[in-house]
This record gives sequence, C-alpha cells and structure tokens, in this order.
Amino acid sequence: MSTKFELSAETRDAKGKGASRRLRRVGKVPAILYGASKAPMTILLDHNQMMRHLDNDAFHTAILTVSVGGEKDQAILRDWQMHPYKPQIMHVDLQRISATEKLHMKVPLHFTGEGVAPGVKQEGGIVAHLMAEVDVTCLPKDLPEFLEADLSGLHLNQSVHLSDIKLPEGVVITSLAHGGDNLAVAAITTIKVVEEVAPVVAVPAEGEAAAAAAAAPAAAEGEAKKAEGAKKPEAAAKGEAKKAEAPKKEGK
Repeated sequence: MSTKFELSAETRDAKGKGASRRLRRVGKVPAILYGASKAPMTILLDHNQMMRHLDNDAFHTAILTVSVGGEKDQAILRDWQMHPYKPQIMHVDLQRISATEKLHMKVPLHFTGEGVAPGVKQEGGIVAHLMAEVDVTCLPKDLPEFLEADLSGLHLNQSVHLSDIKLPEGVVITSLAHGGDNLAVAAITTIKVVEEVAPVVAVPAEGEAAAAAAAAPAAAEGEAKKAEGAKKPEAAAKGEAKKAEAPKKEGK
C-alpha cells in the first residue's frame, strides 16, 4: 500500500502567463485538478511543500488527498513541469480517481539479491538493469509504492522477466494482462574487456637503415646543386638586362 500524502490547495481565479508568473514569485504553483467525471479546477499549491514531496519517491505513486475549500478529492500525480535551469516548479497536473475504478500507473522497480547471486558472486558477472519502472493496473487501494525483482538465484547469462515479479493481490502488470511480451527486467552478463591495440610501426632492417642514411647526404647535395643552377640563369638574365639598358643612357 502506498504512503498517504495530503495537499492543501487554493482555488485560482487569475489566469494567463502574467498571472502565473506573479503567483510563482510569491511561492505558489499553478496546478489543475481534473477527472472522475467532474469539471476541471484550476488551483494553487504551496511551492516548498511540493518540492519536498517531489523529492520523495513514494509521492510519485501515492494516492493523494487534495483539499480545496473544505472539499477533499483523491488524486494521483499525472505530470509536472520544472523551470529549464532553476529549481522551480512551473505547473502540476493532478488527476482525480474513483475508489471503484481501476487505474494504471508506473511504479518503480527495486532489485534485491544482487550481491548474493551466483552469477555475480561466483561467476564474475555483472548485473544489467533493463527496466526502472513497470506499468501496473489495480484499484487505488491496491496501488503499490514499488515492486521488487529478486535476483538472488541468477547465474551468468540468466535474467528475470516481468512474469517473475511477485505482485501484491489485486495488481497486474498492464502489458502482460493485454498479451504483451514477457520482457526481461534484469540480467547477469559477462564483463567485456576491450584491449587497446598499439599501432604497428615498421622498423627497417639494418642494411636498409644504413643505405637510407648514406643516401640522405647525397640527396641533400643534389638539391643544393639544383638550387645553385637555378640561380645562374637568373644572374645571366639580370646581366643582359643591364647591357640593353646601357645604350639608352648614352643616347641621352
């Protein structure tokens, strides 16, 4: 059975973005209460109280008692929005529920027996969590705070499936009830070790290294001669230009 929480709310008359900003500045959270064949109601919640509740995992799957103007409704938390970068709640959605109508909710999975599982303790495997929560269907009075998956008997390469989870009376896993796949929720697998392979650098043989060393000075000398040869035509061209220019000066 889930933990009980009670929320004190106020009716909200002012609407719109500007009004919502003003309300948040004075520590209020705009919210809506809807469902159970009743008209939706815009309400205000205390921001600090809601922040404390949202930090409690049990709050997210609990049946909430919402008091508005002396009237009480049973509800569940359906959604909430946070500010992109500030620790501020922007809006909350609460859905009324009926005690006689089944609801479906996502409840968290808690894993037990990991440390004593043979696949971990004796066979060197590691636990892989494949699901963090499960959608269940039940009456509000039967809604569990969480479900447990026991891994204590698992060997290497074995897994626990949805059908292996022990369910409280009156609770069913929604997907299995509708013929869905019996998916694994956790498994024990081997540890993969990836070895880094160093790049292979070719080392020349002793004779090849000596030949390369001997050829290096000769190659450098050849490059120097080419550069010197390129300079000679350039100097000759400059001399011819000066000769051609000399008669012009005499004519003046």
